[in-house]
Amino acid sequence: MTAPPPPTSPFGTVFAPKMTVSRWKDGAWSTPDLVDVGPMPFHPATHVFHYGSACFEGLKAHRGHDDVVRIFRLDRHAARMQQSADLLMLPQPGEAMLSQMVVDAVAANKDHVPQAPGSLYLRPTLIGTEPNIGAAGTPSKEALLYVLCSPVGDYFAGGVRPLKIAIETEHPRTTPAFGRVKCGANYVMALGITQRAKKALGVDQVLFAPDGDVQETGASNFLLLDDTRIVTKALDESFLHGVTRDSILTLARDLGYTVEERDVSVDEVIAWAAKGEAALSGTAAVMSSVGTLVYRGEEIPVGGGGIGPNATKLRQALTALHVGKAEDRHGWTRAV
Repeated sequence: MTAPPPPTSPFGTVFAPKMTVSRWKDGAWSTPDLVDVGPMPFHPATHVFHYGSACFEGLKAHRGHDDVVRIFRLDRHAARMQQSADLLMLPQPGEAMLSQMVVDAVAANKDHVPQAPGSLYLRPTLIGTEPNIGAAGTPSKEALLYVLCSPVGDYFAGGVRPLKIAIETEHPRTTPAFGRVKCGANYVMALGITQRAKKALGVDQVLFAPDGDVQETGASNFLLLDDTRIVTKALDESFLHGVTRDSILTLARDLGYTVEERDVSVDEVIAWAAKGEAALSGTAAVMSSVGTLVYRGEEIPVGGGGIGPNATKLRQALTALHVGKAEDRHGWTRAV
């Protein structure tokens, strides 16, 4: 079968036909099943609807230049999901079971992995399913784990292009308790702020920098780059510890860049824009250049306002690993 082209539909709106499912009850996980993707019935009192007992992951499988399908950094994503489950008082799926469910889901949908630069976006999801509206102060005694697959193209409409980003200094992106947990509560605080900025300013995303302390955008980590350095906020509890961020920083060190993980101020970002580059990193965004910052009503070009050469260099280094064109020196890919 010829691999399909990347979808042109909005990111995450097309789904492959199969998913893997396991249920947790009486203190144990069921043997995972492979089932058809479709609506799932839940009782109106299901714990997740009332008390937010849900977390998820986002990773990708890529079709290589050699037609081999490879999952990128599965172990790191599985570990992060276990951490999220622990912090949300959900039952932790074992690393071996979770990883195998991802592998089995990809294998079952292998014919739906599009050609590069498309990919199969993978969404392991864990929710509390006990029907109990009186359980505000107790964890769900039942849970559901499933792995959904979505053939995707570019995350940002218009493909690879310089992004326009507004800087927000009054409001945090999320609450500190959920900053490093990949769950709905991590994202929902930023939603209204981001949508209003998109409507009023025509931006692609919002960079959150409460009191001038740069954190991240609504769904991506933020980096400053030049020909010798990468500067990004040091990991703390306020934002998600991105796997793509870690991958980019590792590849940057391999390529001879100096990596600085430290506090970054809005003033530094504005000063950097005059001569350097800025970029967003994430599983969905990959590595996307920022061409314009909007701050206090002023549009500020970053570098020349286009796609930065260093961001391009690092994006190409990362995507070469995705499709098997570069040596996997760090053992990040798993062939299916």
